[in-house]
Amino acid sequence: MEHESPLYNLEIGGYNLLFDLSSVLMLTVTAVIVFLIAFLCTRNLSIRPNGKQNFIEWIFDFARGIINSNMAWNKGGRFHFLAVTILMFIFIANMLGLPFAFINGHTLWWKSPTADPTVTLTLSTLMVVLTHFYGVKMRGSGNYLKSFAEPVWFMVPFKIIEEFSSTLTLGLRLYGNIFAGEVLLGLLAAMGVTAGMGAAGFLGAAIPTIIWQGFSIFVGAIQAFIFTMLSMVYMSHKVSDDH
Repeated sequence: MEHESPLYNLEIGGYNLLFDLSSVLMLTVTAVIVFLIAFLCTRNLSIRPNGKQNFIEWIFDFARGIINSNMAWNKGGRFHFLAVTILMFIFIANMLGLPFAFINGHTLWWKSPTADPTVTLTLSTLMVVLTHFYGVKMRGSGNYLKSFAEPVWFMVPFKIIEEFSSTLTLGLRLYGNIFAGEVLLGLLAAMGVTAGMGAAGFLGAAIPTIIWQGFSIFVGAIQAFIFTMLSMVYMSHKVSDDH
């Protein structure tokens, strides 16, 4: 079933800006959940960590492993909090659309924000821009610009194309996996409705839905890991002199 997005048109200086209110809402919810998790898990830190502190320390250790696999810690340590934030934010965003969807009429309000290509491409663009920023900051503008002409000068246009392709693949990979998962969940739910309320209709929809939700949790976690990993790979290529 096709659902519409709640769009809001804002005119500024003669330009029309179109906002998807459901994506804005879900991004806000994601940010609040990530903040609450971080706040609650770090509220009472101790030398002997408890369950909550163990959880957040595991996330930090996991993110540190991602960074160490791509660059030396003396360079990559400054991106530790960035990697943790990306990992937690994207994982929570991927999970929000799994339990349920809130639909008012034909308008879809509750979904995973990463099921919107505008959101995922914005995230990937932000990450690529950050890699350029830190590349210039840590290597100097001269050395950084020279890296685009290495090993030979005619590689410049290919490296520029690579930047655009990296942005597209980073964002569209995340969008495609999450969007496809939510579409299938919607089809399974619709199958249960059209099959009626009998035991056969319930089982025919409920069992595949539960199985697919479990698989979607795995996919959402893997996509959060892949996005974080590739972001650190791109960052490593920009800030390290040996790339």
